[in-house]
Amino acid sequence: MNDTKPLEALALAAFRQAPLKLNCAQAVLHAHRAVNADCALQPEDFAAMGAGRAPEGLCGALHAACVIRPERAESLKEEFRAAAGAIHCHTLKREIGFPCPDCVSLAVRLGEGRA
Repeated sequence: MNDTKPLEALALAAFRQAPLKLNCAQAVLHAHRAVNADCALQPEDFAAMGAGRAPEGLCGALHAACVIRPERAESLKEEFRAAAGAIHCHTLKREIGFPCPDCVSLAVRLGEGRA
């Protein structure tokens, strides 16, 4: 996904990249906090949510978007599945081959209400 918007670019710059080296869930939160400084969630809240460790094996980036926008969690899952082909990390990575950076971008876009 080369045509990234500012928040996507911000998330991708922090995802596994120095100096922050955030996991996928933290990267989505990082972008959200850039425009929502009053967000009570902290990167530490998502420290254990990368690499397939989000609840129920959900994609960590998607999990973060759902926690950030709980009122839209179900529709976010549906939209993510429609775009990526799955919502679970291991299915996305191992069966579909949907790259983690694309999951981060997609979760940020969906969380913003654009796909």
